[in-house]
Amino acid sequence: MPRPAAHREPFGTTPDGRAVDRWTLRSPAGVTAEVLTYGGVLHALTVPDHAGRSRSIVLALPDLESYTGPSPYFGALVGRYANRIADGRFTLDGREHHVPANDHGHALHGGPDGFDSRVWDAEAVGDDAAVRLTLRSPDGDMGFPGELTVTAVYALDDRGTLSVTFEAVTDRATVVNLTNHAYFNLAGAAEPGAGAEPGAVLDHWLSVGADGYLPVSADAIPLGPVQEVAGTPFDLTEPRRLGDCLAADDPQLKDADGFDHCWVLRPAEGPDGLRAAALLRDPASGRELEVWTTEPGIQVYTSNHLDGTLTDGAGNRHERHSAVCLETQHFPDAPNRPGYPTTVLRPGSVFRSRTEFRSTHLR
Repeated sequence: MPRPAAHREPFGTTPDGRAVDRWTLRSPAGVTAEVLTYGGVLHALTVPDHAGRSRSIVLALPDLESYTGPSPYFGALVGRYANRIADGRFTLDGREHHVPANDHGHALHGGPDGFDSRVWDAEAVGDDAAVRLTLRSPDGDMGFPGELTVTAVYALDDRGTLSVTFEAVTDRATVVNLTNHAYFNLAGAAEPGAGAEPGAVLDHWLSVGADGYLPVSADAIPLGPVQEVAGTPFDLTEPRRLGDCLAADDPQLKDADGFDHCWVLRPAEGPDGLRAAALLRDPASGRELEVWTTEPGIQVYTSNHLDGTLTDGAGNRHERHSAVCLETQHFPDAPNRPGYPTTVLRPGSVFRSRTEFRSTHLR
């Protein structure tokens, strides 16, 4: 008898006694996804290569203990505000709010106890290869106003596309910016005893559907208006090898030791609101990943701060530049920037966001 399209099994217990499950989603296209209720982590996304060999294309940690320890948001759902809020402060409707600083004096990904460290409620979505995660964030959580209720649905369709769909409502005006923080390496994680690790993503090719990006200060806060990418290492309007991009002599790259910047995506053209955000390609494996989103921006982060101390349990070390994050989102520090697209959510309105990760070689 075939296993169901969405299957749940225990994954462990947090230090404070909360049970955590792993949900496995299966597509007829041969793609599988594993999602943890801890942090809403995308623990695995297994995709065949051009020879039919299946490997996970996201970096992962071996067990729950590793995720509950110091972790750079591997695969997590981050919020209440993804990316940075300068000095952990913002003013909304005349009142200043304070979010605890956890990154060079600024609030990153919702503060030190963000959504990535919560245990989400979970349920299957009918008979589909989908799981719905739900989280209630109380008024004052990490300094944010309003009780926020968030749902996030991971779903695999018959073509092997993984979608991540968010909805959120609040009982008081607040700010919201949600994303998934998967670290992609399309070479795939090596099996135990299989020999060489996938290594860096410097030979991956990347294009981004954007004509502008947000330059940042040395501590990653936007300097101000959008800058055109033309004539800069941030020009990814055509596919470029990541290693060539990161080797460019540019102060923005030197300060961050790679990409850790938000690109401003072109407007959506179709009625579904999705816009082409990025295309990542690994020539060696033949795997390609298209990213489509309703969000106005995408943060490209080339895992600049990984140092090999974390592993996946199969002996593969997560080294600097061993993956690239493609975080679809609103802009960093938008609550303090009236000229950026608003992130304010008010009672009676619904925050909605959808991102699709399409394995194009399967089509």
